[in-house]
Amino acid sequence: MSEEVPDVAAILDRAGFEPSESVLTRRQAEVLALRERGFPQADIAAELGTSRANVSKVEASARENISKARETVAFAETLQAPVQISIEPGTDLYEVPDLVYDGCDNAGVKVPYSAPEVMKLVSDSSGDAIAGREVRQHILVGVTSDGTMRIRVQPEK
Repeated sequence: MSEEVPDVAAILDRAGFEPSESVLTRRQAEVLALRERGFPQADIAAELGTSRANVSKVEASARENISKARETVAFAETLQAPVQISIEPGTDLYEVPDLVYDGCDNAGVKVPYSAPEVMKLVSDSSGDAIAGREVRQHILVGVTSDGTMRIRVQPEK
């Protein structure tokens, strides 16, 4: 081993890891805790008594679980948002800030973003749903009571 691996149980305890409350298994949390501290997969495999391939698989599953958990939270926040603005295909991206501001004004929600920031947030979060300035897929913009924007792209059917 290139460097002594720290006590992973202590790391998880300090971070407050509770397997029954987490989307991660204990093994996934152990692997991530060590990877985030810069340990190579080979060292982690030796420490945990498994193969490097298994560590790689566990790490990939853990990161996928985290991604799904973040997606679920964003979805739930969008559903609960007091402001929901539907952006239809064919809409010019430059029209989006006014749609957001109008929806928020009607609900009494303050938006802490400038028009260019709104366009960038929507564009960056929408991937291929926006091409150039054209909205190509239905987008739902949720704005929480504190002004946080959550952008959801409706999958093509």
